[in-house]
Amino acid sequence: MLKVAIFLAIAIIVWRFAFGSWPWAMASTSRKVPHIRVETETEARRILGVGPKASKVEIAAAHRALIARIHPDKGGDAVETARANAARDLLIGRPPKDREV
Repeated sequence: MLKVAIFLAIAIIVWRFAFGSWPWAMASTSRKVPHIRVETETEARRILGVGPKASKVEIAAAHRALIARIHPDKGGDAVETARANAARDLLIGRPPKDREV
């Protein structure tokens, strides 16, 4: 029994070095979405479908409506959801998540 436990421990450590994460953490890492950045206000407005004079309230409402259609929980795409979030953040003035404030 001790030999099995030692073998299992070694196999787990080898897995960690080979794949960069623990075997039990593989399910959570497969859902990661690459960081998406929307570069221009024009692109952000196109993604959300708002005009150049849209208020923050209108931008938030457009974002909410878009997310309701494209969210992965509704069968949508995680990358498109990340693009919509980045567009909202750019237009509302939130700092990007990869930059500390």
